[in-house]
Amino acid sequence: MRAVVLALTVALVVPEFALDKTYVYKYEALLLGGLPHEGLARAGIKVSSKVLLSAMTEHTFLMKLMDPLLHEYAGIWPKDPFVPATKLTSALAAQLQIPIKFEYANGVVGKVFAPAGVSPTVMNLHRGILNILQLNLKKTQNIYELQEAGVQGVCRTHYVINEDPKANHIIVTKSKDLSHCQEKIIKDIGLAYTERCAECTERVKSLIETATYNYIMKPAAAGVLIAEATVEEVHQFSPLNEIHGAAMMEAKQTLAFVEIEKTPVVPIKADYLARGSLQYEFATEILQTPIQLMKLSDAPAQIIEVLKHLVANNVAMVHDDAPLKFVQLIQLLRVATLENIEAIWAQFKDKPVYRRWLLDALPAVGTPVIVKLLKEKFLAGEFTIPEFIQALVVALQMVTADLETIQLTASLALHEKIATIPALREVVMLGYGSMIAKHCVAVPTCPAELLGPIHEIAAEAISKNDIPEITLALKVLGNAGHPASLKPIMKLLPGLRTAATSLPLRIQVDAILALRNIAKKEPKLVQPVALQLVLDRALHPEVRMVACIVLFETKPSVALISSLAGALKLETNMHVASFAYSHIKSLTRITAPDMAAVAGAANVAIKLMSRKLDRLSFRFSRALQLDFYYTPLMVGAAGSAYMINDAATILPRAVVAKARAYLAGAAADVLEIGVRTEGLQEALLQSPAADESVDRITKIKRTLRALANWKALPTNQPLASAYIKLFGQEVAFVNVDKTVIEEAIPIVTGPKPRELLKAALKALQEGIALQYAKPLLMAEVRRILPTAIGVPMELSLYTAAVAVASVNVQATITPPLPEEIETMTLEQLKKTDVQLQAEARPSIALQTFAVMGVNTALIQAAVMARGTIRTITPGKVAARADILKGNYKMEALPVEVPEHIADVSFETLAVVRNIEEPTAERIVPLVPELAVQNAQTPADYSSSEIPDQAALRSATPFHKTLCLAVPYIEIKGCIEVHSHNAAFIRDDPLFYIIGQHSARASVARAEGPAVERLELEVQVGPRAAERLLKQISLIDEETPEGKAFLLKLREILETEDKNVRVSSESSSSSSRIISSSSSSSMSSSRMTETATVMEPFRKFHKDRYMAPHGASKAVSSGSTASSFEKIQKQAMFLGNAVPPVFAVIARAVRVDHKLLGYQLAAYFDKQNARVQLVVSSIAENDNLKICADGAVLSKHKVTVSQGCLGSRVPTVCKAANNCHHLRQKVMLSKHIPMAAFKAGFRLERVSNADKEIELTAALPSQRSLNVIARIPEMTLSRMDIPLPIAVPINPDGTLSIQIDEDILSWIQKHIKEE
Repeated sequence: MRAVVLALTVALVVPEFALDKTYVYKYEALLLGGLPHEGLARAGIKVSSKVLLSAMTEHTFLMKLMDPLLHEYAGIWPKDPFVPATKLTSALAAQLQIPIKFEYANGVVGKVFAPAGVSPTVMNLHRGILNILQLNLKKTQNIYELQEAGVQGVCRTHYVINEDPKANHIIVTKSKDLSHCQEKIIKDIGLAYTERCAECTERVKSLIETATYNYIMKPAAAGVLIAEATVEEVHQFSPLNEIHGAAMMEAKQTLAFVEIEKTPVVPIKADYLARGSLQYEFATEILQTPIQLMKLSDAPAQIIEVLKHLVANNVAMVHDDAPLKFVQLIQLLRVATLENIEAIWAQFKDKPVYRRWLLDALPAVGTPVIVKLLKEKFLAGEFTIPEFIQALVVALQMVTADLETIQLTASLALHEKIATIPALREVVMLGYGSMIAKHCVAVPTCPAELLGPIHEIAAEAISKNDIPEITLALKVLGNAGHPASLKPIMKLLPGLRTAATSLPLRIQVDAILALRNIAKKEPKLVQPVALQLVLDRALHPEVRMVACIVLFETKPSVALISSLAGALKLETNMHVASFAYSHIKSLTRITAPDMAAVAGAANVAIKLMSRKLDRLSFRFSRALQLDFYYTPLMVGAAGSAYMINDAATILPRAVVAKARAYLAGAAADVLEIGVRTEGLQEALLQSPAADESVDRITKIKRTLRALANWKALPTNQPLASAYIKLFGQEVAFVNVDKTVIEEAIPIVTGPKPRELLKAALKALQEGIALQYAKPLLMAEVRRILPTAIGVPMELSLYTAAVAVASVNVQATITPPLPEEIETMTLEQLKKTDVQLQAEARPSIALQTFAVMGVNTALIQAAVMARGTIRTITPGKVAARADILKGNYKMEALPVEVPEHIADVSFETLAVVRNIEEPTAERIVPLVPELAVQNAQTPADYSSSEIPDQAALRSATPFHKTLCLAVPYIEIKGCIEVHSHNAAFIRDDPLFYIIGQHSARASVARAEGPAVERLELEVQVGPRAAERLLKQISLIDEETPEGKAFLLKLREILETEDKNVRVSSESSSSSSRIISSSSSSSMSSSRMTETATVMEPFRKFHKDRYMAPHGASKAVSSGSTASSFEKIQKQAMFLGNAVPPVFAVIARAVRVDHKLLGYQLAAYFDKQNARVQLVVSSIAENDNLKICADGAVLSKHKVTVSQGCLGSRVPTVCKAANNCHHLRQKVMLSKHIPMAAFKAGFRLERVSNADKEIELTAALPSQRSLNVIARIPEMTLSRMDIPLPIAVPINPDGTLSIQIDEDILSWIQKHIKEE
């Protein structure tokens, strides 16, 4: 019976507004942003008013606001009160009180009408009220779900209708899931090239949006009367993960019935224009940055004022507010007209400093007006080609991609002047493709006709076999990534079209790569094409490997990857097999959520493939993917690298590297760089160097000869090419061919460089003073979405930086340069003594803003995170070049430094400001100092929290200063850190971030003797010995002193060896005492294995130092060792026989004249073609020496050994019979980090020497490395670490470097000819 009564009641639920009555309601709306915790600051607005509703006809109504009042809020919630925005209310009162018309039938709001005098912002406030009246009530159901239109779009809405018989009320509850909308009103800026990572937000989310509507309805004569309506809407956002705390925008509305009046609402005498529907209408907030509010009175005058401020205050040093002023300049340019900007350009184009600032600001504006301006000014000859390219690259990426701008860019690409400049045309064409990609993100139904001009260019180029044009067209189609381009691209794919097989290999590769962006949108279309290419053995291996890259970017299923793995079992090309296997294997370790399914499929597929492929060397093609993803914070990074070779590889055919980032449920391919050497490869393969029957040395010689004979290389194809992609869009590429080389050589070797050198010398003599400033808008990412009350909220990130450098250079040249500097000869230049003094003061200011809150042209109320970085690093150097005497000196001189050379700060604030009082903004720290001082003690925390963790949280601000003095040069560096946060509220990452944090670095003179300067001096020639500050002496092994040193070293090593054995026995004994019999056996086995690993290292030292001195020499390692030892026996230290050929001295010059620093002396024994380098300390009591000794033993072999006797730390490089070793002992203040264990090192718990780290590295072969690290409490070891290249080490520990005498002769001859 009750169900029948409820059904009858529901049938009457239709809101009623009678024709002859005016319904008066009290309305209040509140929008607050901040963290959902009391005691922290929030920012927001409040609107209150009377609402009058009156019916004009059955389905047409009038709504009027009476006594509207706006309030603003920035304070500590909830104790601080709202403040009336009196001036703003007065300014808007006339607009707010204009009645509007709207259609209303069966509880559904239709079209809305208002006079032209009602601004979009005020119109949206009316929509917020009408949104409450939107009720899709069904007569036969009391619980149901539908997609309902509202202010935010058409979103999923759930209805529940109940009755309260006692109160005679009907209660309607409506809830909206704003994350699931058929048509969502939203505006994204700067996110076009990001991908939504749906898998990243399945378990955790960064943005949650929901709204709940509650209605109390009373029965009326012909329906029901809305007695009261309340709305609560929440937008919760965190860049990390909402579980760990999130900022929140909370909207509340109340509409309460007051009375019924007889006086009707009368429309004003004006035309009521159609103003759309209930859905939100974007106003000027798109052009309004949320970080500052400006009252636009005279845009051109304001632009000039800001421009002059930037120029005047960023000369010698960057101004603190320069980044914010630069953003302000961009904002003003966005609202200026084309005529305004043209006038400003005409005024300042001939002033270099102003011109540079404008050229940096205009491309960042991002409006179609700027693209039009750039086009007109370039065609008028007012831009240089470099200026235009730089501006256009940025402008095409920043501009709003609407149909007007796309057509403008197309006309620019086809312009005859652009067509005559290949580099410029490439920039425009690539930008055209990127613009189509951005447009299709905003408009998913973007028409294929947009690509018509590119398809026509491609078809014409194919018919003419115009390879460069085909390449460019493919890159444009790749940037656009439109599925309609799949058919034109497939015409160029080998194996699928017979005509494509006749095209050059690079075209086939480019065609496959053009599928990558299409694969992200339509993976099912690309997968069969890519798989067919991978499995077609008739194709070139590079084509198949590139297709493999594309295939895995489509995120294939387990069945598809397994099919590929099965087919590769019979693969005959080892490069393809190696590439596919390494790619699949690297995918098994991927942790990013969007690749989780692929990783699982790869783990299945890898079991189907042969493990032998895992042992292939690095000369085979490989793919590598590494990533890191931390789910609790929703952040991650991934890197991919591909190296493509083939069977006849001399150089890699292609190398590609890509970086990818994950943040807050989004992903983006940040950077990709690729290099191909196809043309050069083919040229080398046609040379004798490609003969696989010859040895490696002969192959290298022939390769060098082929490169030297570059004039014989083909002209019709590039020798190499490279490209760079940013956020998945190719922004630049270059082809290097014979023509480029021919044009470059005259530029480098012709008379122009000499003229430039002479001009530079003359300018230096006269003195150079430069001031340069470079601004950059590094990031502008915005998401604007409406709230229930009709006011937009915004999530945004802005980062801007300005770098300023002032440089002063003065040169003294003796003898002075001749008047006619062009007549100066090379001989005169050699006799010139040049003294140079330069001082530079580079400084950088960076500001970044993260904002969540209200952003309109009338009022802004938001919570903001503001970070700033400011650095000043002055430097002063003096240099002298006395070419005749062969003396070259550089000095670092004392310079005046500011109080702080680096200043970093981060703070979170609540901010409110309105346009009528722009200077009266209120800024409140999100975490006030008082809240920190009165923070909870550890005992106040809930039992769910760990007491130890609570105790770690500081209830007072953290402040600390750390200082470190650099020894010898007496410079002290200090870092001052200040921080306080909200971790006392909740132990989560977000609460550690919010608050105020700062760090400042300073550099000052420390206590002790002052340092006058730092010197680096090079002396070449016979005077080198005179410049050495300390006599060099080495201990000869054959002398009594040398033998005594060896005996002492022998005692040290014997003691150490004994300690190792005792430690091993002690460890085994301990294991047996503590463990059971089985564990004891395991411990013994492990210690035996450790001893086996250590044995070659100990044996090496016994053979070298612990055996009788003569016996170690008797064992010959080969003719090379014997020959080199004979040469060394003639003179262990060349300085006793010949003077140094050059010397290098690096030292600190102090006022007490104490010697501090190092010197390097190089000796050359011409008779034996032997070189010896000795580095030694010049300090009085420091005997450290590092030596390198080498000799040319034959026409093709150079042998090098290292090691000095008598050094403070012995460093030795020799060899045993079975492996080659390098051992070095160093004393460090810290232990090796445990990260070494994660890197694959084996761990053994032993008691090693206290406070000592011993690192032993051995080369058991030319392509592998063994490492053992002994630290006080453990020994870490890792064996057979593969090396990417072969180390040319001989069995005796010497290094062999092959030299081709013919190549050296050719180089010398070529230099003489030039």
